[in-house]
Amino acid sequence: MERVINIDDLKVVLYYTGRITIIVGLIMIIPLIVGILFTEWPAVIDFLFSIALSLVVGYLFMIIGRTHYIPRIFHAMTIAAFSWIIAMILAAVPYYLSGHMKSFLDACFDTMSGFTTTGLILIQDLEHVSVALNTWRHLVTYTGGQGIAVLALTFLITPSSYAYKIMIGEGKEQVLPNVKHTASQIWKISNIYLLLGTIMLAIVAYKNGIRPQMAIMHGMWIFMSAWSTGGFAPYSQNILYYHSVAFYVISLVFAIIGSMNFATHYAIWSGNFKEIFKNIELKSFSITLTLTSFVAIAALGFGKIYKGASSLFNMVFFQMVSAHTTTGLSTIYSASFLREWNELALLAAITAMAIGGSASSTAGGFKGIRVGIIFKAIIREIRNFVAPENAVITSKIHHIRDIVLEDSLVKSAALIIVLYAVTYFLGALVGVAYGYPFIQSLFESVSAASNTGLSIGVTSVTMPTLLKVVYIFEMWIGRLEFISVLVFISFIFKLVSLRGLIWK
Repeated sequence: MERVINIDDLKVVLYYTGRITIIVGLIMIIPLIVGILFTEWPAVIDFLFSIALSLVVGYLFMIIGRTHYIPRIFHAMTIAAFSWIIAMILAAVPYYLSGHMKSFLDACFDTMSGFTTTGLILIQDLEHVSVALNTWRHLVTYTGGQGIAVLALTFLITPSSYAYKIMIGEGKEQVLPNVKHTASQIWKISNIYLLLGTIMLAIVAYKNGIRPQMAIMHGMWIFMSAWSTGGFAPYSQNILYYHSVAFYVISLVFAIIGSMNFATHYAIWSGNFKEIFKNIELKSFSITLTLTSFVAIAALGFGKIYKGASSLFNMVFFQMVSAHTTTGLSTIYSASFLREWNELALLAAITAMAIGGSASSTAGGFKGIRVGIIFKAIIREIRNFVAPENAVITSKIHHIRDIVLEDSLVKSAALIIVLYAVTYFLGALVGVAYGYPFIQSLFESVSAASNTGLSIGVTSVTMPTLLKVVYIFEMWIGRLEFISVLVFISFIFKLVSLRGLIWK
């Protein structure tokens, strides 16, 4: 029987979304402090206003939504999806107030791109953005990489049963038996890497001539972007600005590590080093990255577009790793994809972006574990065909533990892959409808929905408003992997329908 939505359901959603909204406002204190340290007073005023607005909205949601109603799983799904929309809007306020955005929609585009760790941007005059706003840009993608709900669960006192549901609604895997400890462990892992990565990149930046205080900021920004597979950078040239192979290599290493499942991180940190060689996600990633990179290098290297190992690494392999980890950092201009990459190389990059990294990581795409599951299922079916009729064929995959490959698992993996494929294709059709060539439209659509951020030049301030909205939707639904967004949309439709809203 279909569930009827009532006013208490709305209160539950508003109450917990309010709590998450308050956390988003409190995070803005960090760029506020940066603005004060760098005496950027206009930015300080922007963030003071944005913090106040976020706290007011959060507390209003909590006051309106105060209820004793017990949250259920569909509430958690709705909260996860709704909180990303509210976070996008409120996080866009300092963007818009800075004067670097042509419209508030463009500001929302960039914040959704940040929270979903996509990396597509519409911000203008990036070279002259304040240090405070640049810190906020990268902090947004760092926060989004761990998960907005995960952040809230770390710092808010939330009953474990409720917290688990909200975390699952955001697509995170439980690492430890206690949900709050799981959220804390995710942040512990990330922050240890943050310290290490910032130091390493800051040293390289300093040796390349960037003054000490800004070298630290650049190191932190690029680490946040690489680890969160986010793709933002403080200059319009992206990471190409640094012209440093050491910078590229360090960024790639952290991008690969950041695209790994947090449960895998915890297993390795706990001393289970065999997981590196046994885990199906890592095996799948290694195989598909090797294949797609080989195709791209063969298509471009053998064609003499890029000559020499150094050129192939900087101009091709870096882009393929960035695509497959859905990081979006780039050592070439968007126009280079269009002018220098042939269709075979572009298809290799599109395939890498579409697959993405690991589940329950900072990466997007339909995930390597699902590719591994489908491949294992195909092998199982082949074995069934050649085996004697009375033979019982079973298959297992390994992710932290051995898991029997049941039909329900295969169907679930196939369903998500199909949903991603449909989203990629429909987004491409919208681009084609506006006159963009199909290969360009497909590249940009896959980049948005897989939360990658590489651009072939379609994403720009001048692109049609509807296309901006479509990409925002693709980034949102791709990050939350459909179910939470679909539940949220269903919740809204039921709420506004006369038969769905019951006032008590």
